[in-house]
Amino acid sequence: MNPRLRRLLSKTVGLLPVTVRGGAAKGARWTLYPWTSYWRGTHETAVCDAFAALGNGDIRGWSCWDLGAHFGLYSVALAMRVGPGGQVAAFEPNPDSFARLERHRRMNHLDWMKTYQVAASDRSGCADLLAGDEPDSTSTHLAYDDEAQNRDTSAIAVRTIRLDELVKSGELRPPHFVKVDVEGHGHKAVEGMSASISSSRPLMIIGFHSKAEVDGVLGVLGPLHYRWAPIVPAPNPRDMIGGDYLFTP
Repeated sequence: MNPRLRRLLSKTVGLLPVTVRGGAAKGARWTLYPWTSYWRGTHETAVCDAFAALGNGDIRGWSCWDLGAHFGLYSVALAMRVGPGGQVAAFEPNPDSFARLERHRRMNHLDWMKTYQVAASDRSGCADLLAGDEPDSTSTHLAYDDEAQNRDTSAIAVRTIRLDELVKSGELRPPHFVKVDVEGHGHKAVEGMSASISSSRPLMIIGFHSKAEVDGVLGVLGPLHYRWAPIVPAPNPRDMIGGDYLFTP
């Protein structure tokens, strides 16, 4: 679809309210377009099943972090399940995606869900978020270590933060569960919350997109004696790239 038409639809009829038919956030209020798979209940069904199994089905009162929240499918699902006694923190640096994330939080009256327009990283500061023709795509990302911006890629200046700082300041509770899907920056996000992981030992679901990300995450979680198993196996299970994995302490 033409990017300008897609943006127009997203900002007009795309804001019409619907109800999520199935999947992780079944029953939640949602917006019509884009990413209709979110409310149709057809998005990442294996990952949704893994979410449903957390805590043997009962995560009331848990503290959960969603890194790379996009429109908030998993953030909203977690907030519905942890209830007012719990806490969910959703991190999404992309301004277009963050606006829809925050809209979905408000539509569902989830006051115990905190939203942050920042990228979780190994340092607090600023970075460039790289985006293509679709600014609300799930593939916008902080530059890989060896990646150069090209003429088809626009850059958006965003804030970065070490999540350990939010725990130390009392802004966030230590996590019981963390989801990481940040398009190749997961190793730096995990490094930035390594103290929280070491002390609270949360369950984690991590999606991998690069070798550096895999190596860095395993470098933090391996010495902490985490075990991992595929939810969605990688095309080449030996490198884990392109797969989603459950990490258990």
